[in-house]
Amino acid sequence: MTPPFVVRISEKAKADLKKLPGDIQRRIINKLAISQENPFHYFTRMEGRTDYKLRVGDYRILADIKPNEHFIDVTKAGHRKNIYKNLD
Repeated sequence: MTPPFVVRISEKAKADLKKLPGDIQRRIINKLAISQENPFHYFTRMEGRTDYKLRVGDYRILADIKPNEHFIDVTKAGHRKNIYKNLD
């Protein structure tokens, strides 16, 4: 059995999460915890990009998944209408 992935949340993503309502924060944290066993089941690769998105209702979590290192690096979180603006 492979070990679970480790979720690392960037400072930017932490700040994004703090701006969200408490119930949404809990839902996102729970979904990230569930996805640690098999992130590719929950995350979808973004079109034309190397990073992934995770859907939690109307909210999205953007992350880089490093399968060889077993890391999920969360880079951004927010409402779906705003999350895709100003992507690098």
